[in-house]
Amino acid sequence: MPVRKVGVVGLGTMGQGIAQMLAFKGLDVFVTERTPEKLDYAISKIDHSLDKKIEKWALTQAEKKLIMNRIHRADSLAELNECELVIETVTEDLTEKINVLRELDLHCSPDIIVASNTSTLSLTELAGASKYPERVIGLHFIHPVSKIDVVEIVRGLKTSEQTFEQTKHFLEETINKKGVMVFESPGFITTRLICLHINEALHVLEEGVASAEDIDSAMRIGYSFQHGPFEMCDRFGLDAVVAALDNMFREYGELKYRPSIVLKKMVRAGHLGVKTGIGFFKYNKNGERI
Repeated sequence: MPVRKVGVVGLGTMGQGIAQMLAFKGLDVFVTERTPEKLDYAISKIDHSLDKKIEKWALTQAEKKLIMNRIHRADSLAELNECELVIETVTEDLTEKINVLRELDLHCSPDIIVASNTSTLSLTELAGASKYPERVIGLHFIHPVSKIDVVEIVRGLKTSEQTFEQTKHFLEETINKKGVMVFESPGFITTRLICLHINEALHVLEEGVASAEDIDSAMRIGYSFQHGPFEMCDRFGLDAVVAALDNMFREYGELKYRPSIVLKKMVRAGHLGVKTGIGFFKYNKNGERI
């Protein structure tokens, strides 16, 4: 069955990006959040994001209207029962994700694919909480979703071959993304490697080898990165990077995954990066460096 209706559960930065990208690709997207107020706020953020694209001549008013018309409010998970695919992008917390999967079991038929955007949690453990573990799969999108054309497809131990093939077809034929199949492992490929890159940059900073600005410049210019490790961390969210490193540290037990103390101090101070306007660098409300 071709996927034409997709549900997105959780509209943080990733959820907003996924919903916007899917609507741009011509799909009907049903979005839901924990409260009506959070849902209103998230939809307004998508609207504002599209306005910024119009300002930069990357989108027309007519295209924005089409995209917004394809994004539909869902005030409960029960309203996702007509979707062919549901993507959960709630916070990287095992209990929260399990609660979403269990509630989807109550409202969605067993043939609806349920994809988790987790980056570090066990897909098998998540799927084990569902009555239909064969339909649960991991889809790890990378921020910014509209610009990054690779998605990690993660199979749990009980993910069926049919679920995998349908998901891969959806990625490559419907939304034109490259699907990379990875075996279940905390952090998969991208999160595991990029978080280590960021953590090592923090150790370099702690040792006084160079400033955050100079470390970013060296990696950005020297290796053609779009952003250096510190701005990258700001854009991911310092709290998200700490959570990913903590999860991998627990799973692997290796010291290289232990988050830098500087990173933890900044999170405790509420300096979370772009989302709060200050991290290693300062940002305006549009997420641009000041």
